[in-house]
Amino acid sequence: MVLDTLTNLPSYNALNSHFAKVCAYLKEAHLSGLPEGRYPIDSDNAYLMISERDLKKPADAALEVHDRYIDIQIVLSGREGFGWKDRSRCAAPRGAMNTEKDVMFYDDEPSTYFTLGEGEIGIFFPQDAHAPLVGDGRVKKAVVKVKVE
Repeated sequence: MVLDTLTNLPSYNALNSHFAKVCAYLKEAHLSGLPEGRYPIDSDNAYLMISERDLKKPADAALEVHDRYIDIQIVLSGREGFGWKDRSRCAAPRGAMNTEKDVMFYDDEPSTYFTLGEGEIGIFFPQDAHAPLVGDGRVKKAVVKVKVE
């Protein structure tokens, strides 16, 4: 997991060959003005999803993992809390991996929580079980899905 600001995202281009295209796209996009929806960046290698969601109590936010995609989660307005736990320490799967949606949930408790504000990012790799949308109020966010190499 990486926590940083959106302006520093290019610093992580060496982590995945698709990050450079993502950074170029995000530099030109006016994320806060985009309506909810899915936006292509680079075929199935990277795409963007914009959403506005109500936040929930920690107990109602399940840990999730992805096998095929890295999540770059960007807070556009509001403050969003996240739970996190190393995937290898998760012991209570809620079911099997949904390969079509590339998501699997766990009933484990996160080992830590943190909050991101506007312009801050969390990069979650397949080993990062993460529980997004924790807190009070509402958040507008962007999630960039980047194919694992």
